Amino acid sequence: MNRKELTTDILKGKQHFEILDGLRGVAALAVVIFHFMEWIYPDASKNFIGHGFLAVDFFFCLSGFVIGYAYDSRIGTMGVKEFFKSRLIRLHPLIILGAVLGILGFLFDPFASHSGMYSTGMLALLFLCTTFLIPLPAMEDRAFNLFGLNAPSWSLFWEYIANIFYALILCKINRRYLAILAVAATAVIGYVGYTSGNLLGGWNGDTFWHGGARVSFSFLAGLLIYRFNLIIKNRLGFISLSILLGLAFVMPHFKWNWLAEVLVVVIYFPLLVSLGAGSTLSMGERKLCVFSGNISYPLYMTHYAAIWIFGSYLTSNKPGTSELSFVVIAGTLLLVGFAYLMMVIYDIPVRRYLSNKRQQKLKK
Repeated sequence: MNRKELTTDILKGKQHFEILDGLRGVAALAVVIFHFMEWIYPDASKNFIGHGFLAVDFFFCLSGFVIGYAYDSRIGTMGVKEFFKSRLIRLHPLIILGAVLGILGFLFDPFASHSGMYSTGMLALLFLCTTFLIPLPAMEDRAFNLFGLNAPSWSLFWEYIANIFYALILCKINRRYLAILAVAATAVIGYVGYTSGNLLGGWNGDTFWHGGARVSFSFLAGLLIYRFNLIIKNRLGFISLSILLGLAFVMPHFKWNWLAEVLVVVIYFPLLVSLGAGSTLSMGERKLCVFSGNISYPLYMTHYAAIWIFGSYLTSNKPGTSELSFVVIAGTLLLVGFAYLMMVIYDIPVRRYLSNKRQQKLKK
């Protein structure tokens, strides 16, 4: 393969599974609503979307499938270094933006004063760690989040770890050994669910390794769906699959809650990915699906600064039910609009600039 062909192979994209992209947006919206509601109902059993956190496991499963689809056939020619560049260009601009929004939200929270809680040096360290995805569970007032300035970054940390393992190991092993690893990961996530009573962990210092268990199974499951071509042809479409996905987030809590969560992650989410990859998309759903997919990652990475401010507002003002309902609905819509704005004026231009610079370098 000559240099021109290699450059084309590195930079070319592959056709998207638009329904899977759209379902990612549904999951991101569920995370936002869950984060609002967990402030109102700290007891997840009283929260109507008390399993919204499982959206992260769905993200991981989608990621395994998409990474396998996009890179299995070409990582050998593009190389590990270019693979990592591709992932950094795709993911890191919004990680940086999330850190910036996090520090601004902390410093200028209109409902709480955080002055004097942390030194300038400590805040700078927290900002740098959030920017470069170095876990630092040091903020006691924020439940020792791994990334106190932008809590959702914990899942991006594990996404990066999964990508590293993929590039160095998983892309080279055959599907039989991949299946053995998935079986082992199933046992681990079952153990985590049983001992903890749920699969909520991974985001703070005390449950750090739970994140590893969650990404290990779901990423491998997604990769196996691709490698074994476990795609189920169907006509459910985006709306029906969105409803099926949403049911996982609003299922009630009960005595065997931990087992239900494990079964959703181990069986139900992989099934939905298989169905989403094999479903047909009507013309009427396409625009909604594309918008949902485009907004998913920006929404996930930019919303949490507002959630901390909402928590301060809730604690200081103690609003009634009607006011809370309005704030949550309006806040969710505003966050979707803000995410779209950040995507258009920041994320897309930055990624385009970095991709162009990379293309120029590859052509030299």
